[in-house]
Amino acid sequence: MGFDFQSALRAGFECVAAWSDLLDQINVFPVADGDTGRNLIISLTPLKSAPGDREKTIHNLLTHARGNSGNIAARFFAAFLKTDSRDESILPGAIAGRDLAWQAVANPIPGTMLTVFDALVDFLGSKSFQSTPEYVDGLVGHLEKCVKDTPALLPRLKSAGVVDAGALGIYIFWDGFFKRLAGHADISQPITETFKGLLKVSQAFHEDPEAGHCVDTVMRFADGGEEKIKKLAEVGDSVVVIPHKDCYKIHLHTADAKQARSRIESLGEVLKWSDDDIGLQIRDFENKPTPRAIHIMTDAAGSVTREDARRLGMTLLDSYITAGDASLPETRFPPADLYRAMRSGVKVSTSQASVFERHRHYQSVLQRHARVLYLCVGSVFTGNYAVAVEWQQKNDQENRLTVLDTQAASGRLGTIAIATARFAEKTQDPEAVVQFARSAIQICEEYVFLDKLKYLAAGGRLSRPGAFLGDMLHARPIISPVAEGAKKVGVVKNAEGQLKFALKKLHDRLETDSAPFIMLEYSDNDRWVSDAVEPEIKARFPQADILLQPLSLTSGVHMGPGTWGLAFLPENTSCFKTPSEAR
Repeated sequence: MGFDFQSALRAGFECVAAWSDLLDQINVFPVADGDTGRNLIISLTPLKSAPGDREKTIHNLLTHARGNSGNIAARFFAAFLKTDSRDESILPGAIAGRDLAWQAVANPIPGTMLTVFDALVDFLGSKSFQSTPEYVDGLVGHLEKCVKDTPALLPRLKSAGVVDAGALGIYIFWDGFFKRLAGHADISQPITETFKGLLKVSQAFHEDPEAGHCVDTVMRFADGGEEKIKKLAEVGDSVVVIPHKDCYKIHLHTADAKQARSRIESLGEVLKWSDDDIGLQIRDFENKPTPRAIHIMTDAAGSVTREDARRLGMTLLDSYITAGDASLPETRFPPADLYRAMRSGVKVSTSQASVFERHRHYQSVLQRHARVLYLCVGSVFTGNYAVAVEWQQKNDQENRLTVLDTQAASGRLGTIAIATARFAEKTQDPEAVVQFARSAIQICEEYVFLDKLKYLAAGGRLSRPGAFLGDMLHARPIISPVAEGAKKVGVVKNAEGQLKFALKKLHDRLETDSAPFIMLEYSDNDRWVSDAVEPEIKARFPQADILLQPLSLTSGVHMGPGTWGLAFLPENTSCFKTPSEAR
């Protein structure tokens, strides 16, 4: 009997994506650095397109894996993907994946996702897979018990009062995977009810800040690879090693990333390198935002970063960026890599998250928050608003989800969302927050300054001859995202003309002694925006709250390197003050 493995893999990944924020929030093992959700998303994104070209997918899984959880999961799926889509092949694939996952870790510890892989093999081995609701419910129930038992296996989890984040992430994956494989019409995941009392870190739990870095690298050794791999234990701990063809994917924790890189480079050729500051991640994990009367959710198509979302307690809904062979959620894609690829002529594109993934996100936020305000990217740009409204009408009988069409994208959407989240910190009145957002939508403006027209042409938003002629004539268009779409509002010849236009718009719209909120967006030109644009604005509007922000990568793909933007929210008494302040 054949199964649609590609659809099942995609469903599993998209379920994890919807709960990745929660996984970060409970990630205390092996260290409370709050990155398990992020690492699983970055590592498992290749599963969205598997198994069309399985060898390519396996390569992407292993070379792009991040963190302990991501590397272990990638190792499992590298073997599991070789299943031939028949029910009798699931068990051998699971066994092969489980064995390789355990072997990848220098010091494997029960109570993590490794134990969930064991539980999966145990259940499949006791009774061959059947595509029936009863079988899938039994399998998922078996994995659920395994996750609930993780605090008993790891004292650190017990002291924090949570289950293991990696184990929960893999449970969520298998729940979505097997239900889709068995043909379930819908996949409902009541995670907060299923694991009630095990998803909030105890206030008594405290992580001691530690210096060090989490390193992920891909290496090639000229000779003696096995012996050189053994020397990695001298470089750091939490070592995960994955051999792949003529390369090795290596993950480890080290006290000094610079020194570790020097020592690793003495062993062989470093093909890819990334590292995270664990101490900074721990501090971010400890500094959790206080609960709001209403939770703010918005699309990452607005220029809002993951750091903003964490600090302000927001939820971001990603689209996906594809550049050559690399495909990631837009807020997980390194901007420098994207713009470098675009300048070198690599084909890039954007795509929406599936309707299924978006539905899982709505379900996730409503399970975790009493009230939610979704500030949606303008309906003229995507179908997100229609999808959210339809879901809300069918699934939110208590009207706890409010969906607003912001008629905005990029910096205008980001400015509205960040200003609303800041306002939500000041009041316990959810309706006041909704009214603030409505007012901000009406008065917020944005102007985006393009460097080249060819990227708009590549995305089908401008004729190629028109783009060529415009670039030849050094015409730099200025556009403004409004309810009707991206409106052309001017053309200048150079950067100085762009700055002059921006300053005039601010002068026309703002009082010099007011305190507006201004967002300056950059692509790969952050130095120019910070050194040339920001000082001019500060000099003219000394009381302005100016935020330098990377342009959303959705906008960056369509508008190209060299683009920058200006979004602003004028100071407005009725908009910026809470009801109590207004009285």
